[in-house]
Amino acid sequence: MPPSHVDFDTLADAPYLTCALPHSTRISATGALVLADGAVFFGEGLGAIGAAEGEVCFNTAMTGYQEVLTDPSYAAQIVTFTFPHVGNVGTNDEDVEASSPAAASAARGAVFRARPTAPSNWRASDTLGAWLKARNVIGLAGIDTRALTRRIRERGMPNGVIAHAPDGALDLDALIRRAQAWSGLEGLDLAKDVTTAQTYTVSEGRWRWPGGAPAIKKPKFTVVVMDYGVKRNILRALGDVGAKCIVVPAAATAEEVLSHKPDGVLLSNGPGDPAATGVYAAPQIKTLVESGVPVMGVCLGHQMLGLALGAKTKKMSQGHHGANHPVQDKKTGKVEIVSMNHGFAIDAATLPKGVKETHVSLFDGSNCGIELEGKPVFSVQYHPEASPGPQDSHYLFERFAKLMAKRAKAA
Repeated sequence: MPPSHVDFDTLADAPYLTCALPHSTRISATGALVLADGAVFFGEGLGAIGAAEGEVCFNTAMTGYQEVLTDPSYAAQIVTFTFPHVGNVGTNDEDVEASSPAAASAARGAVFRARPTAPSNWRASDTLGAWLKARNVIGLAGIDTRALTRRIRERGMPNGVIAHAPDGALDLDALIRRAQAWSGLEGLDLAKDVTTAQTYTVSEGRWRWPGGAPAIKKPKFTVVVMDYGVKRNILRALGDVGAKCIVVPAAATAEEVLSHKPDGVLLSNGPGDPAATGVYAAPQIKTLVESGVPVMGVCLGHQMLGLALGAKTKKMSQGHHGANHPVQDKKTGKVEIVSMNHGFAIDAATLPKGVKETHVSLFDGSNCGIELEGKPVFSVQYHPEASPGPQDSHYLFERFAKLMAKRAKAA
């Protein structure tokens, strides 16, 4: 049985305990990550006070922690950063990826190896700790993130609870029960929780120094974006190819989408189980595909396009989360280094006739892209807008623009 009082200075030597302590135990650590199997990682709490459950994953990106934590695709997840030094560029209002008030709080928790450092960047407007608190996100620092990452790689992404109690009063038994009671992501439609409540329009390009995000004053195209948890930089990337974006709620019908007379439709990224969101979204996507309008899907939008075309999706063991993932284009043989964030994937073995696999992960061979033969319809599992991540895949927005221009010319 572990000791009932754990000194914070000794936590580096005992990064996690594999059995629960009595509920009355008080420890000098002010935070903990408690997994459903009873493992407890003690650390230093920061950000919001309280406890939150979620699926625990790890992200390997070395930059862009603010973009990661505001990506709506991370709803109901606790993100462990494998890069040990986080916080040095602070936070600001321009790099927030959530694009609607409903998606304001994306990730439920953040786990760091070291205490976030003070910002040293001219764009910083706040510290990471204060920013986490303002957004009601619980942080935990000082744990062995390598041990946790290895655990996830070997056993899959566990359900867990992250807790922060400044007085050190952590009821471990209750936290473990809470982690065990949480249903997990399978079967959860989370798009409805992060989607916009009303239609809105965006006409701006990618952020550039020193002027920021420029306004698109004379758009060439109108793109309707199905908002399942869309990232701000996807809208800006569309703006860069000349598009005005009309963002509609996840439950919008195909009739409502087509009433805007779009040149193209983008199916956005988002959180949760695609099969659950697909119950109401896939039939509408199928109608949009049949209309002949160019369609591009990203991440969750990619998975739901697959469902609409007759494929199936599956839960992954540890998923793909990071900005260093190699993906191969099967048409050209070219390898792109891409940004990814997903825990579900299209089962390539279920792709129906006429739907071609275009991209695959070189990490595990999982599906990363499809296209519909004879139609201006394609999607990718990864994030071509990056943010954070490499810019190898920006060409996909150019491809989408060419499909829209071709259709407009034919009309």
